[in-house]
Amino acid sequence: MQLHNLKAKTKRKTSNQIGRGGKRGKTSGRGTKGQKARAGHKIRPELRDYIKKLPKLRGHGKNTNFSIQTKPVIINLGDLGSVYKAGDTVSPTTLIQKGLLSTAKGRNPSVKILSNGEISIKLSFKNCTVSEGAKTLIEKAGGTVEAMKSTVVPKVTKVKPVKK
Repeated sequence: MQLHNLKAKTKRKTSNQIGRGGKRGKTSGRGTKGQKARAGHKIRPELRDYIKKLPKLRGHGKNTNFSIQTKPVIINLGDLGSVYKAGDTVSPTTLIQKGLLSTAKGRNPSVKILSNGEISIKLSFKNCTVSEGAKTLIEKAGGTVEAMKSTVVPKVTKVKPVKK
């Protein structure tokens, strides 16, 4: 066996070079004229054009994005005493049923209980964030506060608030 007798097992693959004459002819598969027909063409993302058109505000910190998280609806302890009876559970769904809250885009809003006002009834709180001051007042009245399991707001089942 000699070098001139050797043959490759596979044929050599040659890649089609675009824009250098050859089989494609004239425009070489690039269409006619324009930015896309040129060598080294780069197209700016469409989103960037929208960003450029946004108004720019003067001053520090006015161009930053606003928080995506929704702020919780604040309810004071004093408001609950007149609506709930002793032994009831307070949750976003029961607050909607009692008419203290309304749904936000078909979902139960997140609720935060604050310590404004007095409470003398034993209540248990579920799926609500509670301030430390409110927690001490609730426990003093004999109530309980369950820790929130997840930060995901549960989807509401069709509940119509009771009108007073």
